Amino acid sequence: MRQQNLQRLNNSEVSNRHSNYLHYVSYHRELFKAIKIFATGRLLDIGCGNKPYQDIINLNISEYVGCDIIQSSDNLVDIICKANEIPVFNNTFDTVISTQTIEHVEDHQGLVNEAFRVLKLGGHFILSGPMYWPLHEEPYDFFRFTKHGLKYIVEKAGFEVIEINANGGKWSVAGQAFLHALYPQVYGIKGLKGKFIRACIKLIGGIKSINRFFLYLDNKYCDEANTMNYVLVAKKI
Repeated sequence: MRQQNLQRLNNSEVSNRHSNYLHYVSYHRELFKAIKIFATGRLLDIGCGNKPYQDIINLNISEYVGCDIIQSSDNLVDIICKANEIPVFNNTFDTVISTQTIEHVEDHQGLVNEAFRVLKLGGHFILSGPMYWPLHEEPYDFFRFTKHGLKYIVEKAGFEVIEINANGGKWSVAGQAFLHALYPQVYGIKGLKGKFIRACIKLIGGIKSINRFFLYLDNKYCDEANTMNYVLVAKKI
């Protein structure tokens, strides 16, 4: 049974003091660019949660409908349903978006097929999903995707892929994995050992400095063969 009213991201503001900043800074850059260019008309958000990007999405569209398998903590889900069984008519929406949801759907091909079904001819599908991320929302965490895997399932549904953009390179992955290893586990270490580790982290500037250092390396020595995430844009043809 999936947990009701699950706490989820409810806005797009993530500072460099956030332990997941290295993920969000590159992911949001590519996602927001795709939304601004391709989101138009009536939009369906598959796995909308708390609609954290609604302020950005609403700039270019006429209607925003969100569906999810459970109600969100902010009570913003319009249609409660499975991602592969959405109760709307064919050719209904101009844009479909699904962000950081596909890894939680057992039938991920069904999600993509539904996006194709409900889109009008010429409509756009904006999809994002992780290649690197720790287990989360267990046990409903099923897949990780390469860009080739995403391209395959999207083209299998009938879409034409317009672009696939990596979100961060190997140094962002290294920095994010380092922070995942440190937090919150480091705060659970008791005694002198815990105090010493926390003092060392504070001495180098904490999360903010770690984020800045690895982002600098990622920008200077970009290598997207090892990335955290992808944002894909496809068109129904």
